[in-house]
Amino acid sequence: MNALVRSTVTALSLGAAAEALLAGGAVRFLGFESGAGVLAGLLYLGVAVLVVLRIAAFHPHRRFGAANGLTLARLVLTCLFAGLVGETAMTDGVLRDEEAWSFCTLGIFVLMLDGVDGYVARRSGLASAFGARFDMETDALFILVLSILAFTLQKAGAWVIAAGLLRYIYVAGGWLWPPLAHPLPDSARRKIVCVAQCGVLVMLLAPVITPPASAYAAAAALILLVYSFAVDVAWVIVHRNI
Repeated sequence: MNALVRSTVTALSLGAAAEALLAGGAVRFLGFESGAGVLAGLLYLGVAVLVVLRIAAFHPHRRFGAANGLTLARLVLTCLFAGLVGETAMTDGVLRDEEAWSFCTLGIFVLMLDGVDGYVARRSGLASAFGARFDMETDALFILVLSILAFTLQKAGAWVIAAGLLRYIYVAGGWLWPPLAHPLPDSARRKIVCVAQCGVLVMLLAPVITPPASAYAAAAALILLVYSFAVDVAWVIVHRNI
């Protein structure tokens, strides 16, 4: 086992332990259903396997790195949110206020972590294509989970799940039309829209935000996200031969 794989497996093992502790704590102190905790663990395991399989080809360093560790922490929390989806399914879309406020606070913490991993990667000299993709796919999974939560909590209609599916539709489009799979130029607009989308969906978890205000906020964020994807698609159309 080479140094990178060993470092990655160590980090993922620590992440698995954190996932188990958080899920166990949610069951013990928040009344989380045990099945919801299992769902969180299974999702984490699936992503962890993909990380081990893909990191060597796109991360030319010997260490997993602190920046990827921060992204891994976001993944752990995102999987816990996925467990919350299972929780809402088991309780007919009803959460106790303490659960809702706890996860709203956790969501804000995830957003704060998202703002520092890229900086840490550059400062440590461990930036890589893997790190950038790991960060982006963790964001995409977080948005998907939050959009499903917004629907199951009846904060918005089923249309809100489109916010979580757009990234995956774009990727599928790249299989059908290869220019869409080409790397896009760095964009502050894309980052700002992503943070805005996550922020709105996180705030929808707060018990005090109810329909119709919650639906209006979700719709505004979705329109902004659709606009951002449309700009990227237009750029690809114009520059497809580059």
